[in-house]
Amino acid sequence: MKAKFENFSWLAQTVKKHWAKLSFIFLGISSTLWFLIRVIPKPSRATYPCMQAASPIMSGFVVWLLAITGSAVAFKKARNKFLQAKYMATVVLVIAGIFVANLYTSESGAKTSPDKLEIWYKPNAPLGVGKGIFPGRVAWGHNPNIASWDGKTGFWWEDRFNNQAETDKLFSQTLFSLTNLRNEKKSWDALFRFFNKTQRNSDAGYKSGEKIAIKINQNNTDGHQSSNEINANPQVILSLLKSLVNEAGIQQENITLADPSRFITNNIYDKCHAVYPGIHYIDHVGGDGREKATFVENGFVYSYDFNGMTRGLEASFKVADYVINLAIMKGHVSQGVTLCAKNFFGCTNIETDWRKNSHGSGFSQSREGKRQYSVYPDFMGHKDLGAKTMLFLIDGIYSNKSLNGIPNSKWTLAPFKNEWMGSLFASQDGVAVESVVLDFALAAWPDAPDMMYSDHAMEEMALANNPPSGSVYDPERDGTRLPSLGTTEHWNNPTDKKYSRNLKTGLGIELVYSPVKN
Repeated sequence: MKAKFENFSWLAQTVKKHWAKLSFIFLGISSTLWFLIRVIPKPSRATYPCMQAASPIMSGFVVWLLAITGSAVAFKKARNKFLQAKYMATVVLVIAGIFVANLYTSESGAKTSPDKLEIWYKPNAPLGVGKGIFPGRVAWGHNPNIASWDGKTGFWWEDRFNNQAETDKLFSQTLFSLTNLRNEKKSWDALFRFFNKTQRNSDAGYKSGEKIAIKINQNNTDGHQSSNEINANPQVILSLLKSLVNEAGIQQENITLADPSRFITNNIYDKCHAVYPGIHYIDHVGGDGREKATFVENGFVYSYDFNGMTRGLEASFKVADYVINLAIMKGHVSQGVTLCAKNFFGCTNIETDWRKNSHGSGFSQSREGKRQYSVYPDFMGHKDLGAKTMLFLIDGIYSNKSLNGIPNSKWTLAPFKNEWMGSLFASQDGVAVESVVLDFALAAWPDAPDMMYSDHAMEEMALANNPPSGSVYDPERDGTRLPSLGTTEHWNNPTDKKYSRNLKTGLGIELVYSPVKN
């Protein structure tokens, strides 16, 4: 019995001592088997988010195996050469063995450093053509008095942790900064007039009876029940609806709030429906007061045919006169971030379970930095999506490094003082606002997955008429290439946060910081 106990104790100590290595081997084998089982029968699965997550573990494990095998072979041959008194060959083989054994360590260290991100871009090098009343302008509203959730108690979206009055102030202030007007009604009129003038050649504001579709992001939902995962912010949505109805004068029945691919949860529906019962609330399944999404066959096509593409477009966007894109600031495996352009994917007839959706060619940038076709210009340039969007909004009240899970990303970057971001970004230039929010993400989350080359999609959008990839962007398939969809560039540094229009050195982005004064 004593001998058995000693053997068990020795085994336990060995496992404890080598736990990290054993975990790596177990994860490596399981990831490799999972990847091969899933991808060999259907190669397009290699682009699924779960496969993208398994791929780095698998590739690291394979490199480790090759390194171990290669070094073992080199050292064995070195021993044989030494016994044959061939000392020069012995030295060469020993050096080769050390080099190969060190290969895994050096490769993995370069890719996983949490405090560094290789910079592949130049600051303040604007591309494309700025859009908006003030071309390329991005309004950044900031109110630290909104979010007070402690990260532990209850749900992050509860009213006790989110001040609706302060959220209303943030929305108004951001709108004022975007238009240079201090009146919400006049601000909306200016936005509508600019859109109509540039898109319809008509010097007119909003006309009674015109329809507005608002796309929100409810990606992390599987039913109408509320959860604590990062999804659309109920208070921000209510602030937007208040402004549209009470200030812009839009009748409730002409407004649709939708996520056609997911579910409008109770925390949003109950709050907004209680104030505005006449608005149309549309989600994938309907019921519980929501309307069920309907899709127009072949309402949306991509410029490039790839496996698993979806063609159905939700009808409310097809018939809308205007679109408002309300995205969330989140990271996303395989593409760095998910913002306004990706938010439009939810207007198509995709599966409610993201695991069943094929993110085929074009949803992710090349990890080697190669230029390639991107789906995002198709979303942002399509006649019923980006081309109808008169306002792009990105909710950064809480934000999140991951695409799902409970919000946990507080900010050490100035001016946030290690608190929630408490910010809202607005622009008439969808490319510019994505570029600004990406710069914040790059500064705050350098260790987030797939940040490298995450701006390539924005460059494709900015230069959609002549993109770096050489792709032809024509989502209507009518022989007309998309024009530039906006402007993109990177700021000068995370401290000053200045773009070329701020510095008066170019015609790219202008970032206007608007803290709410109390």
